[in-house]
Amino acid sequence: MTSGAESHTSSFVRGSGLLDRVDYRLLETPEEKDAVYLMRYRAYLHGGLIAPSESLRVYDSYDDAPNAWLFGIYVDGELCSSLRLHVLTSEWRTSYATELFGDVLHPRLDRGEVFIDPARFTGDPEKSLRFQELPYVTLRLVFLACEYFNADTGLALVRPEHQVFYRRICMYETIAEPRPFPNVSKKTALMASDFRNVREKILARFPIMRSSAFERRMLFDRIDLRQAMPRPTLVPARERVSGGRA
Repeated sequence: MTSGAESHTSSFVRGSGLLDRVDYRLLETPEEKDAVYLMRYRAYLHGGLIAPSESLRVYDSYDDAPNAWLFGIYVDGELCSSLRLHVLTSEWRTSYATELFGDVLHPRLDRGEVFIDPARFTGDPEKSLRFQELPYVTLRLVFLACEYFNADTGLALVRPEHQVFYRRICMYETIAEPRPFPNVSKKTALMASDFRNVREKILARFPIMRSSAFERRMLFDRIDLRQAMPRPTLVPARERVSGGRA
């Protein structure tokens, strides 16, 4: 007998009609960002992760980091979830992951590895019930970012109860045990997916992860960073270790 989670995953493998209704938006205006901060507050409060506050918002300084992309995921024009992505390189190291797990990540960044670090993965509590495939559609952004930036590894800060989901979808493995997360009541572990080695397996199982170069460029090409943060060049791992990135 197939469990509900497995049945849902199998259905998702065959493709999701939800994606046709989804709009990924890079959020740049104060109004767009404020809507996400409010949704975070509602989601975190609903999940018992934070105490009530007068601001009704969850925001941190990393939202304005130069290596951060803040996305809203809209279904039929309604904001339903959000994800912040950090691109981590030897020159760009700002994120919660490097703050909490610097002892694990900085030596690898020193060797020239490139990471995609998703953070603040948040879904509207009510809309998440309506659109059960929303977590998959949201996490798709990590896969697309790994493609666009030629990343070695996708990272994730994950609470223990969510680790199974990350293992199932993008073949994440835990590389550091849970540590306290600022202003949140639960600890998070550091998980990682060896993107280049698992890419084809993920695409075979989840065709929805496929994308065009045009879609990726529209999502991640930012004029303000074209000179300051050029896309990393794809270089075999052995060359990066011995001689740095080309």
